[in-house]
Amino acid sequence: MSFLGQLYGRAPALLTDLYQLTMAYAHWHNGSAEREAVFHLFFRDAPFDNGFAIACGIETAIEYVTELSFDDADIDYLATLKDNAGEALFAPAFLAYLRDLRFTGDIDAMPEGTAVFAHQPMLRVRAPIIQAQLLESALLNIMNFPTLVATKAARIAHAAGGDPVLDFGLRKAQGIDGGVSAARAAYIGGCAGTSNVLAGQLFGIPVSGTHAHGWVMAFDDEIDAFDAYAAALPDNCIFLVDTYDTLEGIDNAIRAGRKLRESGHEMAGIRLDSGDLSELSKTARRMLDAAGFPNAKIAASSSLDEKVIAELKREGAPIVLWGVGTRLTTAQPDAALDGVYKLGAIRSDRGTWSYRMKLSDTPGKLTRPGVHQVRRFLDDGAPAADLLFDAAAPRTAWAGTKGEYCHEFTPDAPHIDLLVPAVRDGRAVSPAPALSDVQQYAREQFAFFAARRDYPALIDRYLEESTDALRDWLAHRHERPVAAPVDKAGEA
Repeated sequence: MSFLGQLYGRAPALLTDLYQLTMAYAHWHNGSAEREAVFHLFFRDAPFDNGFAIACGIETAIEYVTELSFDDADIDYLATLKDNAGEALFAPAFLAYLRDLRFTGDIDAMPEGTAVFAHQPMLRVRAPIIQAQLLESALLNIMNFPTLVATKAARIAHAAGGDPVLDFGLRKAQGIDGGVSAARAAYIGGCAGTSNVLAGQLFGIPVSGTHAHGWVMAFDDEIDAFDAYAAALPDNCIFLVDTYDTLEGIDNAIRAGRKLRESGHEMAGIRLDSGDLSELSKTARRMLDAAGFPNAKIAASSSLDEKVIAELKREGAPIVLWGVGTRLTTAQPDAALDGVYKLGAIRSDRGTWSYRMKLSDTPGKLTRPGVHQVRRFLDDGAPAADLLFDAAAPRTAWAGTKGEYCHEFTPDAPHIDLLVPAVRDGRAVSPAPALSDVQQYAREQFAFFAARRDYPALIDRYLEESTDALRDWLAHRHERPVAAPVDKAGEA
């Protein structure tokens, strides 16, 4: 296993909320555990007002699902849980059932790195409901945060143009897994490397780093610190120059660089970590050039994000290497992705799909019924429009809406369907792609859609009609004893 196995030794089955287990127990107790169901994992609003997100965490999700099992320690712990009357929460027969439980269903997912819009499923689970329900908390945990960070990283890398961006966020990350997951997601989003050595080991991400203020402060004089570092790592010298006085620090870096050159090595550059980065970098560039170091790079850190980088680029700051930490790894200013996992359909006793939806007075929280798919229509091979539709409903025509905008598609219009087979009968369909290939794909996706803020992400007209019909029935179901218009005979 590429991540969970190396970091945790297994896919932790107890990475869930208790109510997932109590619902599973109730399904088992009532004999409904094996009813086939379809759940969709999607987000309600794109983060950072970006319009779309970069789907991430999918390979880890697939690994989790295909390796999921309850071991003896899990079962022993669950046996200790009590209900409000002080009795065992779960029957021994149910715990024996969990001991043998494995995922046997299907998962269709967007390829990692795909640009995805609000309410489009990044992942669709089709399985016995007890299995599908048990996955909810873990899948949301595994996918929400990486999608958030990958999108943030893509925005930062896009702002930096062709300059490399390095993930420096481990120290400010939310825990061990937060740092590791963020490093992987940041690399997919476009970062050139990470300071996180564990992430480098696990995923093959290039690792990078210089030295800290603490190194300089350990010596009586800044120049002594630079010379000592150069003696140990003569071909890896980017000197951090703002521990005391930045201009003096640049002078000391030049002095150390001259000694390096005399020994047959070359100073790689300097790093600025505070102050007016625009003016300091311009001054540093003049000083380095005048001293005969035109190839020495200027790197910057210090509370960077896409907005700060874009402004520095507009001001002509000669910074060519960006170390981004806190605002990347914690995805500021958005604390979380509003990702959810909702039931869309369940098999009826007649074997047809019985549609389900959630009503809400809160805008955006209503869910759409059905077995969803996202079709990306193409024009000369490039994306032209997306259509969220019900894959279980037979059809001969395609039409989508977004507010007052409506577009019809010919039956033979070129397209790709974004949800592709990832797991069948509990087994992964194909090996995970190389992370560098995922990164390249994500870069292409972000660049294309970032340039098309008016890209039409449409809702299929027939899905809207099905939603309206079921919403109307649910809203008035106590007023008239009529059959619910929710059964569909089609197959996904």
